[in-house]
Amino acid sequence: MNRRKFLSYVSCGCCSLLIPSCSNAPITDRKQFKIIPEDKLNAQAAQIYEKIKEKEKMSDDIESLEQIKKIGKRMENSISEYFYQQNQSNPAENFEWEYILIDKKNVRNAWCMPGGKIGIYTGMLEVTKNINGLAAVMGHEIAHAVAKHSVERASRSAVLNIGTRLFDIASGGKLSNVNQISGMNTVGLISKIGILNPFNRKQESEADYLGMIFSSLSGYDIRETVKIWERMREINKGKEPSEFMSTHPSSKNRIKKINGWTNDVILDYPPIILS
Repeated sequence: MNRRKFLSYVSCGCCSLLIPSCSNAPITDRKQFKIIPEDKLNAQAAQIYEKIKEKEKMSDDIESLEQIKKIGKRMENSISEYFYQQNQSNPAENFEWEYILIDKKNVRNAWCMPGGKIGIYTGMLEVTKNINGLAAVMGHEIAHAVAKHSVERASRSAVLNIGTRLFDIASGGKLSNVNQISGMNTVGLISKIGILNPFNRKQESEADYLGMIFSSLSGYDIRETVKIWERMREINKGKEPSEFMSTHPSSKNRIKKINGWTNDVILDYPPIILS
């Protein structure tokens, strides 16, 4: 799938006032606004990661952890080789990759911190079912880090905080009234629903797309990707917040987009042969 086709699924762009500070996301070329230093976030993430390892119970499922590490290493190498072949700098060049499996069967989640610090909960393994499903989830989380989504979010939040505070001052503090339904002040509610949530959904869609690419480049069957979200949809049936209030796309929309991308990604991003 070419960039234009992807952008037809996921609209993007920076505020016109911020365009001089924009860069581009890898592969998709989506404009990004970043003012927070990446190395600062990576260092903070590394510290938090160590605290998580101390606080949380690590799984004794050595076989699954080794599988996670194997998939991760394969993706690391495939991502590096892809950008080398494209004569582009590797966005993950300075990452210090690390993988942990957290023993929480009731938690179906995974994450990747800035700098390549990855955590997967044992409950997620019940959803992934197989190596291709696990690769699909890991590809999605790795995509967040490679695309520097945390840097974007931190930068955008910093600007929004300044802007909304100034607007609140100009309004005589009227916007600080607490919204009883959300438990959030009006400024925060406007920012969350009107700006931050759509922005985060855009990142989630981009991570779905890039994650499929990274999985395909690494030789995994990305047709399993849609099955993951179908299983998640079934598990969360009736419990999902409306897309309007959520930071993630609805399962229905997510599945539709993934189905639309699958064949093109398989054709355009075949497995990379690593020496």
